[in-house]
Amino acid sequence: MASHEQQARAGLPQLRLDELLEELQARLDAARGTRDRVHSLLEAVLSVGRELDLQQALRSIVEAAAVLVDAEYAALGVIGPDGRRLSDFHTVGISESQIAEIGHYPEGHGILGELIRRPEPLRLAKISEHPASYGFPPNHPPMNTFLGVPIRVRDQVFGNLYLTEKRGGAQFDEEDVSVTSTLAVAAGVAIDNARLYEESRLRERWLRANAEITHSLMSGAERGEVLGVIAERAREITGAALAVVAMPMEETDSLGVELAMGPQAETLRGLVLPKESSLIGEAFTTVAPVTTPDISGDEQIAVPPRFTGLGPAVAVPVGTGEGGVRGVVLLVREEGQTVFAGKEIEPLLGFAAQAAIAMELAERRRDAEQIAVLEDRDRIARDLHDLAIQRLFATGMTLESAGRFIEHPEASERVVRAVDDLDETIKIIRSTIFGLRSREGSGGAGLRARVVRVAGEKAQVLGFPPSVRMEGLLDTEVPREIADHVVAVLSEALTNVARHARAERADVVLAADAREVRLTVTDNGVGIPAEGRRSGLRNMAERARGLGGELELSSPAGGGTTLVWWVPVAPE
Repeated sequence: MASHEQQARAGLPQLRLDELLEELQARLDAARGTRDRVHSLLEAVLSVGRELDLQQALRSIVEAAAVLVDAEYAALGVIGPDGRRLSDFHTVGISESQIAEIGHYPEGHGILGELIRRPEPLRLAKISEHPASYGFPPNHPPMNTFLGVPIRVRDQVFGNLYLTEKRGGAQFDEEDVSVTSTLAVAAGVAIDNARLYEESRLRERWLRANAEITHSLMSGAERGEVLGVIAERAREITGAALAVVAMPMEETDSLGVELAMGPQAETLRGLVLPKESSLIGEAFTTVAPVTTPDISGDEQIAVPPRFTGLGPAVAVPVGTGEGGVRGVVLLVREEGQTVFAGKEIEPLLGFAAQAAIAMELAERRRDAEQIAVLEDRDRIARDLHDLAIQRLFATGMTLESAGRFIEHPEASERVVRAVDDLDETIKIIRSTIFGLRSREGSGGAGLRARVVRVAGEKAQVLGFPPSVRMEGLLDTEVPREIADHVVAVLSEALTNVARHARAERADVVLAADAREVRLTVTDNGVGIPAEGRRSGLRNMAERARGLGGELELSSPAGGGTTLVWWVPVAPE
C-alpha cells in the first residue's frame, strides 16, 4: 500500500512537467505564428507600398488582405464621388466566368452599404443574420463569415476591404481585425502615393499638350488643325469616347460644331446649337464647366441627335470671362464609366484656358502680319499714284505735244496709239490702287450667318427651333448671287412647313463643295397634300432650273416631307 502511494507521488512531478512543456510548446507555437503573421504583414505592407500605378496598387492590397487572414474571397470597393455608392470593385477568389454569370458589380447595398454608412470594422459570424443583409444575386457563391475594414486616405474614406469565408470553417477573430486594420492604414498611404504619382503624370501630359498646341499655332497651322489637336489631346487624357468643339458663329446668337471625333461624330459636325438650351451653350454663357452624369437623358440637349451608348459628359469653355470665351470643348465618356469630378475638371479647365491664350496670341500675330501687309499695300498704292501715274501722264503729254510736229501720217498715228495706251495703263493702275486700298469682307454677312438667322426667325412661326447643320466652306465656295437664292429657298421651305405640315420637328442641312451647294429640309409632318397651292414649290424649282440645278421632293409612307434643292456653284 505504501509502495503504491509512493509511486503515485513520484508520477505527479512528471505529469506537471508534461503539462508545462505542452503549455510552453503552445506558447512557442503561438509566438512563432504571431512572428510569421507579423512578418507576412510587413511583407504585405512593403509589397503594397512599392506600387505606383493606382489600379495595380488596389489589386495588391486586396490580394495581400486575403492571404493575411486566410480568406477564400476578398474584395476592395472604391466609394464614388457621391459618397454613397461604389464606383470601382476589385475581387479575389471569384473567376471571370463567375463574375460574368453574377452580372454587374455591387453598388453598395446591404452589408456593403452598411460599411459605407458606418466606416468602422465589422465582423460577422453569419452575413444573413445581420439586419442590413440584402441577399446575394443569382449565381453568387455562398458566403457566411465576414470581415469589413474601411480604408482611409488623409482622414477621408477611400473605400472598404471586404473579406469572407475564412478557410477551415473558422471565424474571423480580433487578431484578424487588427491585422487587416493595420494593412488598411498602409493601403491608405500607398493609395495616396499612387494618386500623387498619377496626378503628376497627368499634369505632365496636360503640359505637353499645351506646348504642342502653342507650337502648332505659332507655326502658322490652320485653326481647324489646331482645334483637332485640342479635341484629340483632351479626349486621350480624360479617357473620353467623344470630343466636340463648338465655336460662336458671327452675327448670330448660336454655336456651331466645327469639329467632332468619336462615336456619332458625323451627325454632330456642322450642328448649330442655341446658347440658351444646350449643355454646350450653358458652359459658353456661364464661362464655367458644366457636367452631367448621363448626356443621353439630359433635357438640356434640346435638339437632335440624341446621344446613345454614351454617359458622363463635361462641357468646358475655351477662355475666360475677361479675355472672352472662344468656344467650348465637350467630352463624353461611354455609358457606365465614372462621372467627371472636380480633380480632373480643374486641369482640363486650365488646359482650355491656356489653349485660348495661345489662340489669342496667334490671332494677334496674324493681325500684326495683316496690318503689315495693308501698310505695304498702302505704300505701293502711294508709290503708284505719286510716281508711276505722274510719270506716265507726263510721258503721254510729251508724246501728244511731239505728235503735232510729225508730218509722216503713219508715224503720227503710232504716236496717237501710244498716248491712248498710256491712258489705258493709267486707268488700270488706278483700278489696282483702288483694289489695294479696299477692305476685305465688305460684302456683308456670310451664308452661314444668314442661314442661322433665317432659322431663328422661322422658329416663331414653326413653334419650335429647327435643327441646323452646315458642312463645307459655305462662305467661300458659294457665290453671293447663289447664296441669295439659298436663303430665299430656305425661308420659303420653312414657311411651308409652318403653314401646311403640322410638324413637330424640322431639320435643315446645308452642304457645299467645289461643285455644288445642296439644301435639305426635312420635317415629320403630314406630308405633301394631293391638292393645294404649289406656287412656292414652283418658285423654288424655277430658281434651281435657272441656275442649272434641281428641286427634289419626297414624302415617305410614314409621313413627313424631304425637300432637296441643289445647284452647281461653278460652271461645268
